[in-house]
Amino acid sequence: MTYEADAARYERQPYNRSGRSGLKLPAVSLGLWHNFGDDRPLENSRAILRRAFDLGVTHFDLANNYGVPYGSAERTFGRIFRQDFSAYRDELVISTKAGYDMWPGPYGEWGSRKYLLASLDQSLGRMGLEYVDVFYSHRPDPDTPLEETMGALDRAVRSGKALYAGISNYSAEQTAQAARIMRELGTPLLIHQPSYSMINRWIEGGLLDTLEEAGMGCIVYSPLAQGLLTDRYLKGVPADSRAATSRFLSEKQIDVELARSLDELARGRGQSLAQMALSWTLRDPRVTSVLIGASSVRQLEDNVACVDGPAFTEDELKAIDEITGPRAAAGR
Repeated sequence: MTYEADAARYERQPYNRSGRSGLKLPAVSLGLWHNFGDDRPLENSRAILRRAFDLGVTHFDLANNYGVPYGSAERTFGRIFRQDFSAYRDELVISTKAGYDMWPGPYGEWGSRKYLLASLDQSLGRMGLEYVDVFYSHRPDPDTPLEETMGALDRAVRSGKALYAGISNYSAEQTAQAARIMRELGTPLLIHQPSYSMINRWIEGGLLDTLEEAGMGCIVYSPLAQGLLTDRYLKGVPADSRAATSRFLSEKQIDVELARSLDELARGRGQSLAQMALSWTLRDPRVTSVLIGASSVRQLEDNVACVDGPAFTEDELKAIDEITGPRAAAGR
């Protein structure tokens, strides 16, 4: 059946300008880190992407190594894009990244010009695109001069294979240096993608100030702390949960009492815990967008509804700080 986007899609959520650029991003963006690889049913991935766009989610965020196996999330997205979204290309912001392990040998990760530009070509091939809207350096490389890494991003934009350049997981100091280099090259950095949540506030220790000064946007990932800030662990650790099955989260990281206390506060606001956690990350105007993942359409809809929540009161913000306590210290 031919997909036709919902005519009311742009009435569903706000769009925020990324720093001092001309680009606006939806308050909620969809990340394809999990749930879009070859290990997941294609029709489920397709249903999530379709519903996301119908809800006004115009930004789909990928990376070269997303999916099981590596690259499969981009292939899945490319297949669905050809079927459903090619007519809407100019309404979409599609981003990808390179920096982590992708292929064997010395040229398959980190931040060299050779790796970044080769990876971008491969990503475009997997997705069947002529360009991406944002191309990121996924992490800083301690052994490659920052000038080389930023020069590769500048080249990606000047070649027309990316419209904007971004960075992810860079410290405040590294971000300031990268922004200076890119300004001198004539291709300002659009955005930074760091981790951020109620229990992981490291970006409040200087990065947000740096981004504001540099005129860059901020799109945060892991706002639900890999599921800790959802109702998934209110009764303990289910056998099929990420904490029990994934290398990215362990049972030792689960704090059931913290989750229950936050859930009680969320219910008093008329929200789920996940919705409150997402709303909280968007409370700072320097945060352009929040990245969510979704394993089902229902989960997607619940999370996107965070934009309908009430503004936080000072008492609520204070209560959240008291509940999260030491876990919310600025530092990864």
